[in-house]
Amino acid sequence: MKQKLTVLTGAGMSAESGLSTFRDSDGLWNNYSVCQVATPDSFAANPQFVLDFYNERRRELLKVQPNDGHRGLAALEKDYDVYIITQNVDNLHERAGSTRVLHLHGELMKSCSVNDPNTPYDISPDNPDLHVGDTNEKGDQLRPFIVWFGEAVPMIEQAAKWVEAADIFVIIGTSLNVYPAAGLLNYFRSGQPIYLIDPKEVNTYRKDIRFIKAGASKGMKQLAKLLAK
Repeated sequence: MKQKLTVLTGAGMSAESGLSTFRDSDGLWNNYSVCQVATPDSFAANPQFVLDFYNERRRELLKVQPNDGHRGLAALEKDYDVYIITQNVDNLHERAGSTRVLHLHGELMKSCSVNDPNTPYDISPDNPDLHVGDTNEKGDQLRPFIVWFGEAVPMIEQAAKWVEAADIFVIIGTSLNVYPAAGLLNYFRSGQPIYLIDPKEVNTYRKDIRFIKAGASKGMKQLAKLLAK
């Protein structure tokens, strides 16, 4: 029976693919404030501005490819039951070949309606933009299938179960500052191997973490060697 390997990924996972991150010194939050583009109130006040922000993110995503870190995680499925929990809204894990991916904060290539945020609709890469006036079959305005600030994170309970069941826990490219995702660390039982891949210092109360100070691609290569031992 394969061991269960659960992975939590953040923005650093996709940064090497060329996607703009939010919290770095040159990140998106320097150009946009949360209250402009990432709350239900901002969408109600200026829906096309918010839609255009995500249209731009979507067009950016369509221009990039998974990196060696994404592909390295997909390759681990040969030897492990891999469960990926991602804070990212891109689809690079899936495009790299990973088969179990849980998106905590929504998915950029999907939309939902303002009256039913839990029912997603796929967005075609051939027609990636959303506009005011785009509606579902009930006539409800479509919005990005993104968990905005102030909204519940519906997949957090399932994510916690994946962490609880893990034999190995890997964290890649996240500062562990964003909750509730950062709280998933509490669900991993002590005495089991836990690895954290990030080129920057990450402060955490856990003393049993093995740090791999590298980006996603190099870090995954190092992790594969450690796991092989």
